[in-house]
Amino acid sequence: MNTINDAGCLVAGEWLTGGERAERVGPYLRDVVSRARSAQPADLAAALAYARQAARRVARLAPATRAGILERAAASVTAQSERLARLLALELGKPLKDGRGEIARVVDTLSVAAAEARMIGGEVLPVAGWGRGVGNTAITQRAPAGPVLAITPFNAPANLLAHKLAASFAAGNTTIVKPPPQAPAASTALVEVLLEAGMPVEAVQVLHGGADVGAALCAAPEIAVVSFTGGVAAGHAVAHAAGPKRVMLELGGNAATIVCEDADVAEAALVCARTGYSNSGQSCISVQRVYVHRSRFEEFADELTAQVKGLTVGDPLDPATDVGSMVDDDAAERVVRWTAEAAGQGARVTTGGTREGAVMAPTVVVAPPAEARVVREEVFGALVAVLPYDDFDAVVEECNRSSYGLQAGLFTHDVRRIVTAWRELEVGGLVVNGSSNFRLDHVPFGGVKDSGIGRESPRWMIEDFTVTKTLLLRGLTIWGDQ
Repeated sequence: MNTINDAGCLVAGEWLTGGERAERVGPYLRDVVSRARSAQPADLAAALAYARQAARRVARLAPATRAGILERAAASVTAQSERLARLLALELGKPLKDGRGEIARVVDTLSVAAAEARMIGGEVLPVAGWGRGVGNTAITQRAPAGPVLAITPFNAPANLLAHKLAASFAAGNTTIVKPPPQAPAASTALVEVLLEAGMPVEAVQVLHGGADVGAALCAAPEIAVVSFTGGVAAGHAVAHAAGPKRVMLELGGNAATIVCEDADVAEAALVCARTGYSNSGQSCISVQRVYVHRSRFEEFADELTAQVKGLTVGDPLDPATDVGSMVDDDAAERVVRWTAEAAGQGARVTTGGTREGAVMAPTVVVAPPAEARVVREEVFGALVAVLPYDDFDAVVEECNRSSYGLQAGLFTHDVRRIVTAWRELEVGGLVVNGSSNFRLDHVPFGGVKDSGIGRESPRWMIEDFTVTKTLLLRGLTIWGDQ
């Protein structure tokens, strides 16, 4: 039996631990691993009023002060990395090696946000370049936009919370966090680390709950900016509820990776095996569709299958485990069902296709039809589909048939293909000689089409979390007045 981790609501600077509790049963352990106090309507009202009052206090903190807090938090996360990774394993079934990787990214994200906080400024505009501007001066600054609502997903609850909360704080905003019900303790633990590092209580509040809590917060007039990561349907609901607010949506994906005939097939298969099943494939950029030139298709399928069969599956608390459990039994059963559908349509299942509880055996589906759900829809699970192609331009068009457009991968040494893919693929990012499932936390990240609106990573999020304010000085010029 593991110690149960309690996660209270943080409302108006106070941790509230009484009242109705929601229990999280670990998908691998099959036991209660955390409890979270569910936010009540009175909690929402208090949090929103406090956020409005606290906005000015947080905005008055100097950028150097904000940066110093984030840097201390990064150091503290490093010191507590094992505890935080263990929470992810308990609540989500995420293997320790994946959890450690996520926590290492939290450290990077906090550090980058600290550096970006020091760079927030403005500019002197060249108003004297036009006749009516002669004799005047105009200056801009980036000012905090106001209270931010951060709604985070279960698949990377620590790092995606770090992106939203750190960027919001770096910009000088107060933030209300609505964590995923599947990871309340891991999310709350990160907030506690930031508070211990010196983040003012006015800067953050935590409200646990389901979609009803998120919808009420999105619609609240006190909220200036909504940053949401999650599924497409939920993202549409968030945008509808938020109305005429700033809304950033990082939604789903159906990531494609193209393997050309000049690629190192063994290396491509190794990379796809490692990145297609990390976090049991529960990533919006996880490798899902791999299109391989027909001349190398069977070679790649055999090599990928061999690599996947070598993955260690099981206990997420075992440091040797590569693939733990999915978020719940229903998620794993859906992948089993879609695999069987593809097999019934003529695909070959070369490994996997079964589950034990929430643990989905890493699955490879070879040559499914183009209309199979494992090709057309977001699997978000431990499955990779491998498909042949003959013509490069045609496979780019096939990749673009998806309603999603988050990120893609490309294995080739042909610079013409690289430029063509970068220009023609309808995605927010292209990874060359890597799979779709690679991200640097200081590089802009986001998609097109149903994959969302806006770009994450601290620098670009700070732009969304701030507004441009202009100062016009009439009759005072640094440019000359004639």
